[in-house]
Formats: sequence, structure tokens, C-alpha cells
Amino acid sequence: MRNPFAIKEDPQNPIPNEAFGWRVYWVAFAATWVRIHGLLKSISAGCADLCEASAMYGYDSAFIGGTLNLHSFQQAYGLTPTSVTSLSSNIVSTFQGGAFFGVILGTAFSEYFGRRWVICGSGVVFIAGAAIQLIGQLGALYGGRVLTGLGVGASSVLVPIYIGECSPAPIRGRLIGIFEIMLQIALVFGFWVNYGVNLNISSSTDKQWHIPVAVQLVPSGLLVISMFWTIESPRWLISKGHKEQALKALSWVRNLPADHEYVQREMAEMSAAVDHEIELTGGKTMTLATLKELKNSSIRNRILICVALMLLQNLTGINAINYYSPTIFKSIGFTGTSTGLLATGVYGLVKMFTTVVFMLFIVDRFGRRFPLLVGALGAGFAMFYMGAYAKISGSFDRLPPADAGANAAVAMIYLYAIFYGFSWNGIPWIFAAEVLPTRVRGLGMMCAVCMQWLAQFMIVYSLPYMVKSIKYGMFFFFAACTCVAFLFAYFFVPETKGVTLEDMDLLYGPHAPTFARAKRRAYDDAHRSGLTSNRLYAMENEKNGMEDELEERVETV
Repeated sequence: MRNPFAIKEDPQNPIPNEAFGWRVYWVAFAATWVRIHGLLKSISAGCADLCEASAMYGYDSAFIGGTLNLHSFQQAYGLTPTSVTSLSSNIVSTFQGGAFFGVILGTAFSEYFGRRWVICGSGVVFIAGAAIQLIGQLGALYGGRVLTGLGVGASSVLVPIYIGECSPAPIRGRLIGIFEIMLQIALVFGFWVNYGVNLNISSSTDKQWHIPVAVQLVPSGLLVISMFWTIESPRWLISKGHKEQALKALSWVRNLPADHEYVQREMAEMSAAVDHEIELTGGKTMTLATLKELKNSSIRNRILICVALMLLQNLTGINAINYYSPTIFKSIGFTGTSTGLLATGVYGLVKMFTTVVFMLFIVDRFGRRFPLLVGALGAGFAMFYMGAYAKISGSFDRLPPADAGANAAVAMIYLYAIFYGFSWNGIPWIFAAEVLPTRVRGLGMMCAVCMQWLAQFMIVYSLPYMVKSIKYGMFFFFAACTCVAFLFAYFFVPETKGVTLEDMDLLYGPHAPTFARAKRRAYDDAHRSGLTSNRLYAMENEKNGMEDELEERVETV
């Protein structure tokens, strides 16, 4: 029987087993507490945010629809059935606005202060915002949401970059995937916290919603503490000229001595790639010189693909299921607040186990492209069925009979969670964190994550009105968008499995083919011939040197 944790290495670039040890996993787990604190922020969001609660990248909204029904929360904020729709949309915009600007600020600060300390700082800002929300006043809620949005936005853009820059190529997808695993674990925790407080704590006391709000402070505190014990990104240190510190950090995270052959080789490759990028930008980062890189079609196309993947991730309809899962379960026969929360909690468990299996056993073995395609087909089919069932049964207007069609609709919700968890849940984040060169990684990730927040805002702000107006039509809308996502992934998303960060320029070079399959074939041919990005840079420099020498001789003559 094959070991499911076996690592498929590149025979042309063997990596010692020590490099896959506990230290690189510790770095990933330490950084992904931000996922937990962001998610548990949306536990409070369920009780104190009223938004789609995409507190961390759009997935933690799963429990929000259920907690909106907590009587204690509705009493604390004076909510009525007629005010929930408009007020929830307004509060969403406050958090999303904070997150949007947090992305920009986090990216800018990380260029000067490093990935590690800005992630740590985002946790401090988040703690302040979460504490303010415990006051229980609407003004404090808005102010707290702005701060938590700033913290979550800054961390959302930096955590995938940080993990990707510290990871060995063969397990990079798995390690960035921990980012998503931690979210799903906390997501399930959030579902069941809501179920537990609703079942066991009287709705006449504020404790019912205070507990979920307070719990979010625990992981955010752990984030701040754990980041003190991690390293700075070696690639960022090299880009700032701190090569001795970079060698020390790389040696630690690879669990090998600094003079080990592999550490020296990886350090040389990183240094050569960064030096080449510094030559291209004149040593400037996040400035006009960096923005001019967008003129480079290779860079521009990579950023556009990352941005499109983030948009399409949201258009697959995950927030329609997450936000309104209790409403949807109720429409197919699950009545009562506790029953709806229980069904939603099971949905969260399915999504969590699917994500864990995918990130641990699939993403680095089967890659990114194939799961995107299969996931889009499965999720699209489930959405089409739910739309057809809702139209035929009129389930949004009346309680349908508990027949085979209703049972199949429940199955389709869980089927959607499985296909989404195997594909679009985490791959856009992995792809965006790995395809861009160091000199523009912050800028490109900023563009992609800004689109993530804008897409979340656009969809979630519209969802309450979509449910009230077009009802079943929202399922058809998301199903059609999922078909578009399939076509986009098929034509424009190449496989990046096993490609080192430094060799992404081979995959996306100026002479690379346009379409995805041809692009990967060209890379494989170049790689088999022994060509690397660093060798390509050396050849270009040698060619430029010969041309300059020839030009000087001509001028002399």
C-alpha cells in the first residue's frame, strides 16, 4: 500500500528528508492561527457582526445565518425581521471596507517591516477590534468591525505569501493548504458553538452571544504569541540585503546546518533570482518601478489569472450556501432554530473533512489544475439541481413535503461542499501565493486579495436581496458562473505542482505558450533539458554582455 504522505520529489533536485521536518509545519501552523482568529471573529460575526461573516477570506460565513436567529442577539441590537436585511448589508460593508484597506496597508508595511511582524501586528489590531465588539452597542460594533477588518485584510494577503516563501516546492501546496485546513476546523467549531449556546444558554441573557464573541480572542492571542517564535521569510530577507539572517532562517526551517550542500544550493538559487529581480527594478519595491512591471506581459498575465480565480471562487456560490444554509435547510423541511443549526453543523463537518483530505493527500499529488476542473463540474451540477428543486417545489415560499426530492436536495448541499472543498476552496490562494516573482509578489497578491474582498462584498451584500427577489434563480446564477469558472481553468490555469518559486518564470516566460496545457508541456520540456530560471538569466546576461562588447568594438572602429 502506498504511503499517502509520501512526497514526490524532483530527481534533478533531490531534497534531504530533514527539510520536510516539523519546523516548516510549525511555521505554517503559527501563521495560520490568523485563519482561526479570523474565523472565530465570524463566530462573533454571527452574534455581533450580522454580515455574511466572511471574516477570513469568505468561508467563515457558514454559521452566520443560524446565529442571526439567536433571540439574545436580536434583543441586544434591537433587530426585527424587517430590519435584518438592510442592517446586515450595511454591517457587511463596514467590515469589507476595513479588510479592503487592510490588504493595501498590510502589503505596503510588509515591504518595509517584513511578513512576520506585520502578521503579528494584524493580530494585535484584531484583538482590539474584537474587544470593542463586546461592548454591545451598535456604534462600537461598527468601530470594532473596522479594526477587525483591517487586521484580517492585512493578514489575508500575507499569510499565503509567508508560507509559500518558507516552503520546499514538493510540499508547498500542502503547507499553504494548512491555511485552509485551520479555517475549516475553526469553521466547524463556530457552527457547533452557535448550536451549543442556542441549546444550553437561555436566550434571555446576553451570555448567549457574549460567549462566541469572547472565544475569538483566544486564537488571536495565540497568533501574536506564536509569531514571536517563528522566522522571517528568507526570500524577503535576501531582497533586503540581509543574506546572513536569510541563511540562518533557511537553515533553521530546513533543519539542516548552514553549510549543508542543499541549503547552500537553495540559498544561491534564491539569491540569484532576487538579484535578477533587483536589477530589473533598480532595487525598488512597491514603488513606481514595481508598478511598471505590469507592462511585462508575463507578470501582467499572472496577476490577471490570480485576480480572476479569486473572483470566480466567490461566484461559485459558496456564500449562498454558507450564509443561508439554515434558510435553505428550512426550505426543504428542517424546521426550528436548533434543527437548522444542527444540519448546518453537519454541512461544516463535511466541508472540513473534505478540505483536510484534499490538502494532505491530493493537492501535491494530483496538482491544482485537475481538481479545479472536476470541482467546478461537481459544484455546478449540485447548484443546478438545487435551483431546479427550489423552482419546482416552491420551497422558498412554502414548506415542501419531505419526499425524495427534498432528500436529494439535502444530499446536493453536502455534495456541493465535497466538490468545493476538493477544489475552489483553497487552490486560488495556493496559486496566487506561488506563481509571482518576489519583486511583485506583494503587489500581485494585493491585487488578488483585494478582488477577493470586493467579490465577497458584491455577492454578500446582494444575497439578502437575491433571496427575497429571485429566490431559486440565485442557484442558477451561481451554477452558470461555475461553468464559466470551469472554462477559465481549462484554458488559462496551468499546472504548477512541483515548480519551484524561482522557476515560475520558465512556466510563464515571455515566450511561453498562451494556453494552459501547452504552457506546462513547454515547461516540462525545458526542465527535462536541465534549464532553470537562473541558467536562463545567466544566458541572457552573457548574451547582453556580448552585445555590449560588440557595440563597443563597433564604436571604436
